[in-house]
Amino acid sequence: MSAPTTAPIPTPTAPGRLPLIGHGLRLVRDPLPFITSLREHGSVVRIRIGPTPAYVVTDPALARRVLVADAAHFPKGGKYYDALRVFLGDGVATVADGDTHLRNRRLMQPMFSKAHIAERGNAMIDQVRTMVGAWPEAEPRDMFAGMNEITLATFLVAVFGADLPPHLEGEFTALMPEIMRGTIRQVLLPSWISRLPLPSNRAHADRVARLRALIDQAIDHHTDATTPRSAGAESAPGAEACPHASQARRRQPGGLFETLIGVEDQLGRRQLQDEAITLLAGAIETTGTTLAWALYEIAANPTVERRLREELASVCRDRPLRYDDLDRLPYARRVLQEAIRKYGVSWMVTRTTARDIDLGGHLIPEGADVVWSPYLHQHDPSYYPDPDTFDPDRWETDRAAATRGSFLAFGDGRRKCIGENFAWVELTIILATVLQLWPRFEMTSPAPRAQAIITVKPDALTMGFHRESAD
Repeated sequence: MSAPTTAPIPTPTAPGRLPLIGHGLRLVRDPLPFITSLREHGSVVRIRIGPTPAYVVTDPALARRVLVADAAHFPKGGKYYDALRVFLGDGVATVADGDTHLRNRRLMQPMFSKAHIAERGNAMIDQVRTMVGAWPEAEPRDMFAGMNEITLATFLVAVFGADLPPHLEGEFTALMPEIMRGTIRQVLLPSWISRLPLPSNRAHADRVARLRALIDQAIDHHTDATTPRSAGAESAPGAEACPHASQARRRQPGGLFETLIGVEDQLGRRQLQDEAITLLAGAIETTGTTLAWALYEIAANPTVERRLREELASVCRDRPLRYDDLDRLPYARRVLQEAIRKYGVSWMVTRTTARDIDLGGHLIPEGADVVWSPYLHQHDPSYYPDPDTFDPDRWETDRAAATRGSFLAFGDGRRKCIGENFAWVELTIILATVLQLWPRFEMTSPAPRAQAIITVKPDALTMGFHRESAD
């Protein structure tokens, strides 16, 4: 697509720009009200992130053009991805468009097939039941931190297996929130600040380096654990007493990451690290955030909770959840989709323009940052009447058709999130297990406020869980 032959539509600039930092202060102080306010100025609105102009697409139909129809003209890039690459490297989510991306995505695709995920489904359920069942009764729990901890542990079981050293899980949990905060800081502040030898910049670099070291340990541990011993290798103590033990362990389904371990010679160790970190970042923060918000909305909506519990009881009766139950929980899926819709999960994503291009009549120059926002699009009242209301029934088949093209939480087109199937499985397992093991839960903190970091997280959310229902 080339520049328009008719006079382009003037692109409005958002009000409130300041010298040097542009709209950076508003993006830091009140990012969600600011990004949603841009809709009233037009379908494409210019902002400045520091001195750099960026073009925010407020119309979901135009966002789909960026992601699907005209994707070749809008490759992944911009400040958001520059900052993400500092710790993700060239994983499948951040690597530039082209042959490398296509090759790596094809190599990774099998690990996210429904059949492959199903092999790990019951191991994921066992992990979640163990952790959720161990919660102290009635003790207020930080739900954002708690859900991130559970999603991390479930991810590690699914991807690397159930025997990772405990220190790895603990360090992953501690590092990821701080790395996410450092990343969004690099997105929103002028790039020259990120290059200064400031303590915050050094700390961010140190955390990223430590994360890479931990990922390397996890890969090596997984490789050692799944490599059969040679015939002459020394047996472990007790092997004679249980001659079938090692064979039984090898018969168990391996982690999803075995798919990539098997092609390490094609990817290389650095690329293997990048893909593992990309999966880690995508699987934890977004999933944990969604679950925290979902539990908050369930606690605030007794009718939603009742319908969820009735559906779960009709499917499982008095037995624990099984993997093959998940497809029979459509209302749980709608609750989770509405939580994703209402809270983002991402609030700002960028592309760059490969050439001067016409977008909805606006002339966008080559090399410009183009911003699209799932949070903005999923609060568009033209698609979602009363968008601030939590309404799972808006995802019933007949009503959901009206929202087609505006739900962009997983992206779209050839760069759509590769782990979407896994995310829905993990979300449903954790939500259903919490409901099964805890007949009653309640808020123990005031209603949380949405806080935009990488994801849209609750600023403070604690809940208490009880083994006896209120009846």
